[in-house]
Amino acid sequence: MKCSVFIATSLDGFIAKNDGSVEWLHSAGNTQVDMGENADMGFSDYISSVDCMIMGRKCMDVISRMNLTPEQWPYGKLRIIVLSNSLTEAPANIKGKVELYSGNLNTLVSQLESEGFKHAYIDGGTTIQGFLKLKLIDEITITKAPLLLGKGISLFGNMGHEINLTEAKAAVFLNNFVQLNYIVTYP
Repeated sequence: MKCSVFIATSLDGFIAKNDGSVEWLHSAGNTQVDMGENADMGFSDYISSVDCMIMGRKCMDVISRMNLTPEQWPYGKLRIIVLSNSLTEAPANIKGKVELYSGNLNTLVSQLESEGFKHAYIDGGTTIQGFLKLKLIDEITITKAPLLLGKGISLFGNMGHEINLTEAKAAVFLNNFVQLNYIVTYP
């Protein structure tokens, strides 16, 4: 099963402020420009290419705090698995939209593959790091916001080993965001 990442960071590589907030993403760059067909910077196309999503508990908490209406929910009917070793149920406002999993990531990927899933969207800093350490990520798309946070929660942290990125593609958007896409290869 293909596992890929589609995430935004500040230019200095942070996915959130230390308190977990991501509101800065909505005010970074040129917010007045008409993005036309690129308003979501490829997210709709990406989300339509995946058939399941695996996210970390902190990522779920951020989404839960947004209190999205059904019309705002960006994942449609996508199967979403949330990794947590401590929760027994999802927050009330997203109950029924996510399922909790505690266990081995290789086992989870194998289980999803045996159920017919072909492409998983991996989200959340710690979750992405865990998948990379296990050599499970195949492709990474990072949209860089034109903002230096200076401190926060790093996307990659200390990976402990080299990871090669190949077949680079880049897109520049009118709002001054830059999107990088790579195929991941492991030594």
